[in-house]
Amino acid sequence: MSTHAEDDVIAAVSADAASAAAPAAPNADRAVANRTRTFDTPRLRKDFAAQDAFLYLEDFLAPEVTAQLIHSARALLDEVNRNYLPGHKQGGSVSRHTIDRLAPFIAELYRSKELIGWLEQLSGDKLQVSPLDDPHAYALYYYTRAGDHIGWHYDTSYYDGRRYTLLLGVIDDSSCRLDYELHTRNPDMPDQPGSVQIPPGGLVFFDGDKLRHRVTPAGANEMRVSLTFEYVTDPNMRPWRRLISNMKDAIAYFGFRQVFRQLAARGKDRA
Repeated sequence: MSTHAEDDVIAAVSADAASAAAPAAPNADRAVANRTRTFDTPRLRKDFAAQDAFLYLEDFLAPEVTAQLIHSARALLDEVNRNYLPGHKQGGSVSRHTIDRLAPFIAELYRSKELIGWLEQLSGDKLQVSPLDDPHAYALYYYTRAGDHIGWHYDTSYYDGRRYTLLLGVIDDSSCRLDYELHTRNPDMPDQPGSVQIPPGGLVFFDGDKLRHRVTPAGANEMRVSLTFEYVTDPNMRPWRRLISNMKDAIAYFGFRQVFRQLAARGKDRA
């Protein structure tokens, strides 16, 4: 598909989002609690541990939460920062800083005590939200052009502790799949490959340093949007790691203006 034709598709989706009335935002804690109380959490925790800190649920979010996320993802199309790293990734992203301004329900869901408490039961760790200046704390990832993808990687933690990724399906009108390999850093277990296509409302929860994964390329006229939440066990980060993390975020995801403008603003607030 040509860039011009693709822009027409995105413009049409953006126009539809602008004209559509926003659904009433649900109470995040109540919606999560109503869902998680129906799960066999002890069994899911065993599955998470057996798969070396990985869990996939096809149907996790309440329908009203999924509807709110879909509306937000479409409404933020004009805010997407496109990025391209030859041989590794191509796609678009919207960072938590933009989400804070334009889609506050996502931030509310990220901070939900019910959600964090349930994830703590799965992981066995005490989880904390990421620092305010971390653009990856919660972010939307867009695959809207033919060839959009991300190659094999780990969600490497630059924090002093572990970082867990919660990936939520938002929109999936695509052929993209999340391919993954379990146990790649466990010498006592053979690698175990897997592949899932995450529907809206689906969940993947994993330790970012343990799961090797990728998203396969989108086809023409396809659209996939996912939302990730990052939780940490220790929010401290050494200065040299902070520099590496910021440069990676600026180049590969959100752009220099988004990342370093926010850092400058935080610095002024502290002054």
